[in-house]
Amino acid sequence: MSPANAFYLLQGVETLSLRMDRHVANTRRVLDLLDGHDAVEWIRHPEHPSHPDHELAARLYPNGAGAILSFGVAGGREAGRRFIEAVRLASHLANVGDAKTLVIHPASTTHQQMSADDLEAAGVGENLIRLSVGLEDSDDICRDLDQALRASQR
Repeated sequence: MSPANAFYLLQGVETLSLRMDRHVANTRRVLDLLDGHDAVEWIRHPEHPSHPDHELAARLYPNGAGAILSFGVAGGREAGRRFIEAVRLASHLANVGDAKTLVIHPASTTHQQMSADDLEAAGVGENLIRLSVGLEDSDDICRDLDQALRASQR
């Protein structure tokens, strides 16, 4: 490893716990927004009570279970597409774990060639939205997601 790469790696490791605290806090705010939202059919995140491993996650990860979650937008493939088109703060990208909030609708992007039956068989429903919650202000993230969810239902 070059000295410059070692320096950058150390810089990142030194602030990792601070960034994860913010990721987790923001994710909890997003979970609160999604929970009970009329445009959301389901939520998958270990901290959400509906998750099958919720109790295990609470015991193993008392400081938070990360910043990546998925949810089902009401209205299927077309609603998912409208949701993605409506986000303004979140970036529409397939990767996860960035400092920025990232979102993807696999049924209209990475898995668009698959039929509804094939998507279900692969565990990727037509309404699945994958979200990697970033470090932006949590109010800004929630406002963006809320307006995109409302737009998805039009």
